[in-house]
Amino acid sequence: MSAEAGAAENSPAPRGAEGFTGLANTSSTPEDAPGPPGARRRDLWLHILRSSTSPKHLWSPLIEGVLGSLLVLFGSLGVGWLVSSSPLSRHPWLIVLRTEPAGVVASTIALTLGCWIMLRAWLRLSRVLEDPDPRQHWPARSLRMVNWAVVLWSIPQLITVPIFSRDVFAYLNQGRLVLAGQDPYTTGVSSLNNWFHLGTDILWAESETPYGPLFLWIEAAVMRTAAESPDLALFLFRLACVGGVVMMMIFVPKLARLHGIDPARAQWITLANPLLIISFISSAHNDAIMVGFALAGIYAAARGRGVLATLLVVVSIGIKPITIVLLPFIGLLWAGQGASWARKFRYWFFTAGLAAAAMITIGLVQGYGFGWLAVLAGTGTGSVYWSPIGIADGWLGTLLRSVGLDSGWTLEVFKAAGRIVSVAVVLWLMFRGSDRFIVQRMVWAFTALVVLSPIIQPWYLLWLLPLFAITGIRKDWQFKWVVFTIVFFLAFGASDQLSIYQFLQLDQQMLALSITVSWFAIVWLALVDRQTRWVVWDDWGLPPMRWEWPRRRRREPLTSVESGARADPRDPADPTGEERPSGAR
Repeated sequence: MSAEAGAAENSPAPRGAEGFTGLANTSSTPEDAPGPPGARRRDLWLHILRSSTSPKHLWSPLIEGVLGSLLVLFGSLGVGWLVSSSPLSRHPWLIVLRTEPAGVVASTIALTLGCWIMLRAWLRLSRVLEDPDPRQHWPARSLRMVNWAVVLWSIPQLITVPIFSRDVFAYLNQGRLVLAGQDPYTTGVSSLNNWFHLGTDILWAESETPYGPLFLWIEAAVMRTAAESPDLALFLFRLACVGGVVMMMIFVPKLARLHGIDPARAQWITLANPLLIISFISSAHNDAIMVGFALAGIYAAARGRGVLATLLVVVSIGIKPITIVLLPFIGLLWAGQGASWARKFRYWFFTAGLAAAAMITIGLVQGYGFGWLAVLAGTGTGSVYWSPIGIADGWLGTLLRSVGLDSGWTLEVFKAAGRIVSVAVVLWLMFRGSDRFIVQRMVWAFTALVVLSPIIQPWYLLWLLPLFAITGIRKDWQFKWVVFTIVFFLAFGASDQLSIYQFLQLDQQMLALSITVSWFAIVWLALVDRQTRWVVWDDWGLPPMRWEWPRRRRREPLTSVESGARADPRDPADPTGEERPSGAR
């Protein structure tokens, strides 16, 4: 039996099914005849790996996700980032978790395991909601249940100690800079007293803020309200990010419907996955606000409300200037399908003029002018090893050093090349492409800026994921790539920034422990768990291939009967090909 037949038989089971009842088709054909024993055994193992089950009840993955979220909350109390001046740091039970080796080990395991339980719940939720017919949308109640999942899984994260990143502590000191009358676009937080004790990473000591002018107002408002309470400030920043997540919950389904995409599935891919919940709520990244306003602006533009769309995107730019790349495509949406080039240029002018007027007004009122433009001029220092620029720089640098040549120039060259190529891609997509796919062109322009940057943080994926979800992510290798990326960044985030007191000397041990737990969880979910391994084994959408091992043909010796059968005068075994006399030997 070939792998094509196995793929047909081992497709995902209908909802509520407990697996498969057979390996072969009921109607037998010559092609379906049993093969060699080795091939049958291989097909059996393929069937076992591909077979899966679905949750029996809808509440099962919901409760499992809450359990995983609570484990993340518990783990954050031991290895999350806590300000030393926080009253929480003086509670006896929390001191045990943070200062005793047993407490740190238990917290590390709980945090990492909780992430994977949330991922399992996310995958199982789709199995219980999806329609057995892949061509059909999920049932009408599915969107409501996905929203419930997002809410239930997010509630524990509202009170977690910050994990995966401590950028939120930079927000605290940047807000203090604004209140002190200093310019965060020219001054680092080290100019403030007690900046280090408020948890800010030393990388921010002399660094200018990469955020837009509107977020500086949010930072100042939070610090003015929180006064001397860092815990209250963190909670207020988290509430602001929750507001961005709520905006995403509103506009992702709306945009999906406009594109003919299943709104419940788009919401599930975007909002319910644990990487977004942890990065946007637990870590309190302001990217949630940026993405929320960007989606609102895209929806307004798609509905023909160009002025509102431009202003909403300006708010997004005011949080993080990277979304300025959306403006040309907002102008195209405003111009409408089938617009002439004269009309497109006219609406580009309207969009750019309105956005510039709004940003100039903000700069004049705020007093920082256009300092935020300096954010767009650079792409940060250094690189990460998983970015294309980081990979290229690593390979070329290693090659040059191996032959004794200088490699200090390679990163700057690749960074410059990345900027040039990304701008070229954006310009190409502005002028080329069907008017029916303006949002798709916008997505790829945004993707070019992100992918060709030397720094790609885990939460940068969440800038792009909603845009890809609303324009369609197929269930084949496309969705598998999304899962792979989420899995990679979950494993990285769970182990990357653990707050462990130096006197314990457990930093490297806890890093190794978290990675070990992640590997065990990944192997279990991919190979063992019958409710999640479908992600690896089903619906690749690739050309079929056979699993049988190639065999070498061997020439068998001729028997006397076969030799006699070749007495034909035109025997093909005769090298001369000539007719022999009847009596010839």
